[in-house]
Amino acid sequence: MNTAVDTDAPLNNFSNCHSGILKRLNALDELPALLEPAARARQIAEQSLEFFREAIFEHHLEEERELFPAVVASAQPGEELERVKAMTKRLTEEHRMVEALWKRLEKGLKQVAKGQSTDLDIGEVQRLVTEYTAHAAYEEAEFLPLSEVILGRNSNHMAALGLSLHMRHVKPVAAYI
Repeated sequence: MNTAVDTDAPLNNFSNCHSGILKRLNALDELPALLEPAARARQIAEQSLEFFREAIFEHHLEEERELFPAVVASAQPGEELERVKAMTKRLTEEHRMVEALWKRLEKGLKQVAKGQSTDLDIGEVQRLVTEYTAHAAYEEAEFLPLSEVILGRNSNHMAALGLSLHMRHVKPVAAYI
């Protein structure tokens, strides 16, 4: 690159040359503020990956193997039993839907956790949160209170469910040897 040098006024050659440097330094100055949200995004993605597999999938499995069958078995024949069956069908379908959403998001979340570029579908993330929030609200407001009434009629049914859940969380003795 051949630029003419003003030999009569050499300081003119330095005039305004710092504007480009200062522009780049101002952009660099934004970096610390951007690093904190990026680190938080990686942390949230990493924790979500661990939690979803370990807690949510396990929670769905427990409900479907222990709670739902216990409530169905203890419901009174007729309207109550049909209501419980419809509720457990709905909740199970919601489990599958949420799990399918999660599986679609998992690859992108792994990339976020590693600090890599990703095409993570933000709309799907929001859908997962919305769908699970609605699922939990329905279960807490409708199914669990009804389950408590149904299982509470016979203390043996409640005790059997408690024991079954306890046994699922106890490690076999061989695991300690």
